[in-house]
Amino acid sequence: MTSVFSEAKTSIDENLNGKHISELLLMWRAFRRDPFALFSLVILMFFIFGAIFAPLLAPFPDQGLGLPNVLEKFNPPSLAHPFGTDYLGRDVLSRVLYGGRSSLAIGFLVVALAALVGIPLGAISGYYGGWIDNLMMRITDIFLAFPPLLLAIALAAALEPSFTNTMLAISFTWWPWYARLVRAQTLSLRERNYIEAAKSIGVPNWKIITSHILPNVMTPVMVQATMDLGGAILVGAAVSFIGLGVQPPTADWGQMVSIGRIYFIERPWYAGAAGISIFLVSLAFNLLGDAMRDAADPHTRRIVQ
Repeated sequence: MTSVFSEAKTSIDENLNGKHISELLLMWRAFRRDPFALFSLVILMFFIFGAIFAPLLAPFPDQGLGLPNVLEKFNPPSLAHPFGTDYLGRDVLSRVLYGGRSSLAIGFLVVALAALVGIPLGAISGYYGGWIDNLMMRITDIFLAFPPLLLAIALAAALEPSFTNTMLAISFTWWPWYARLVRAQTLSLRERNYIEAAKSIGVPNWKIITSHILPNVMTPVMVQATMDLGGAILVGAAVSFIGLGVQPPTADWGQMVSIGRIYFIERPWYAGAAGISIFLVSLAFNLLGDAMRDAADPHTRRIVQ
């Protein structure tokens, strides 16, 4: 009898894994035929590559790290300084490359932490239901009652302004969306036949959640996370814009826009370079998220194919 249960469990796992892999392959085929998806990937790889290799790509790495050069302040764009210089004479291109490190890192870390908290809470809430579900959903409702940006600003103001505190403050407001999304998917999945079959052969609840529930909710989570990356970068830039985020001399796009706005009429290159970077990265993440959503939809995927 034990061997029969073991064979049945193995068969369920193999079928689910095979189905999951084929689904991902179909998504990739539809995704790579979308020109907007490829365009967004090129833009994102350009900025990510620039942020990672900023010490090698920046014309003036010391100035990118904050070293002033007051003898050349507010020089217009030239061959020596393609994006001009700022109010302390620092090369704006170097500052943009180094600023991408903090701005992109905030976006990725916020989404990663929010998903890390929200996914298991949503899966547990949706799978068990009852008072556990009611308790967790009321907690998420409390967080969702506040606008994320205002709550992030309030938390950042209560903490000491820094990169870490900004990231934690934004993450604190972001996890309920993932909990809600995963809970909704789990409520549907727990009634499926393969979940009932897994229960009938004695598979533990934690194993069902980790092996059968979570792998099948990751597609909508990935789509949501991709679209949230642009929003998280915008919120991080907004917090830095009002002086509660990354502090000088560390470069940050939101901080550069905040300082550059004072001189924008006569010297637009400082704020403009950082502002355009924020715009392009946010746009690229949103286009990428839209493409992933279309690729994940079987009806849209069939049209693209």
